[in-house]
Amino acid sequence: MADLSVDIAGLRLKNPVMTASGTFGYGLEYQDFVSLEEIGGIIVKGTTLHPRQGNPYPRMAETAMGMLNCVGLQNKGVDYFCTHIYPEIRHIGTNMIVNVSGNSPEDYAECAARIDALDDIPAIELNISCPNVKHGGMAFGTTCEGAAGVVSAVRKAYSKTLIVKLSPNVTSITDIALAVQDAGADAVSLINTLMGMAIDIEKRKRILSIGTGGLSGPCVKPVALRMVYQVAHAVQIPVVGLGGISSAADAIEFLLAGASAIEIGTANFVDPTVTVKVARGIDAYLEKHGFSSVKEIIGLCE
Repeated sequence: MADLSVDIAGLRLKNPVMTASGTFGYGLEYQDFVSLEEIGGIIVKGTTLHPRQGNPYPRMAETAMGMLNCVGLQNKGVDYFCTHIYPEIRHIGTNMIVNVSGNSPEDYAECAARIDALDDIPAIELNISCPNVKHGGMAFGTTCEGAAGVVSAVRKAYSKTLIVKLSPNVTSITDIALAVQDAGADAVSLINTLMGMAIDIEKRKRILSIGTGGLSGPCVKPVALRMVYQVAHAVQIPVVGLGGISSAADAIEFLLAGASAIEIGTANFVDPTVTVKVARGIDAYLEKHGFSSVKEIIGLCE
């Protein structure tokens, strides 16, 4: 077996496969289907300073080769996470990472500070790119100034590995990536969902309750791969790639493009064991082609 371990700015993963926030719950929901310890990292659902009810239903719609969602970061808030969820997940034998969002830099920073106090959470993923809420979220992630402002505020409050999740709904994602790098990000993850819409032709109205939502699934992979390649060649910090990954071959493309690790999202709904299958598939690829470590193929694509 090849060495599958990777290092994301001090965060050591046993393999480069992680789960994307919002698609794997808190990990516990999947433990009857897959060995959680075999996954490199589990990024739990979005957490905010205060509880959020999310958007009204309907908030999911199937599309060709993907899905739309406008869930809207429904969660019970960081204090509930710390007192009720954290004790249940802290001893899972992999990296448990919290996705953090907010309405203001102050909200982000306070939420991150409370998670910083949890010994067994080694990193957070800062969501400055969610397109499903009316306040905050994408408003910060679509300008260099907004993105850098949030990252700077969180960096002052958070001492562990800080991964910043980027929005694809921008003119130049490399400019945003460079801005958050300069503001103190340890790594970036990309892409979050693309903005999309679906219409019910019989009712002649938009399907999702708020009209638009985030598009994910295999249909976004070529866009995600292009952006990961561009960012990986622009920044000096590690890149985590995601967007439409549903097989080992998909994951290997992202690694070759320059990603040091990958996240699997929508594919978890199709096959709850896909993460472990992808990790094993990467190992098989390395053995087939004579590589002793996954690090040897990161950024190998010309």
